[in-house]
Amino acid sequence: MRAALGLFVDDMFASVPRKDQRAKGECYLRGLMLDGRRKSIQPMAQRLPDGNMQALQQFVNQSPWQWTPVRRRIAERLVQVIGPEVWVVDDVSFPKCGRASVGVARQYCGALGACT
Repeated sequence: MRAALGLFVDDMFASVPRKDQRAKGECYLRGLMLDGRRKSIQPMAQRLPDGNMQALQQFVNQSPWQWTPVRRRIAERLVQVIGPEVWVVDDVSFPKCGRASVGVARQYCGALGACT
């Protein structure tokens, strides 16, 4: 499974010029795919054997890589697999876990039909 993920990461992050950024991208993707409700940086880093919270945070928030080519490649792969006839654009929302999320104001959650 790890080899398949490595090939996927190589394809997705081919546009990212630095090897260390691509490695952090792989670590981030593994964190997203692991079991666990919370997919924020801290709990993901704790679940990963090579998880470094500061490195993941920097990759997501401060690292100077272009996300547009990565998103384009994801879309290209999805089109090959699902062959959509139409696209429907809708917000994807998930209710917050707990009452206090740092840096997140109350906001509408379509999944609940209310503000969280």
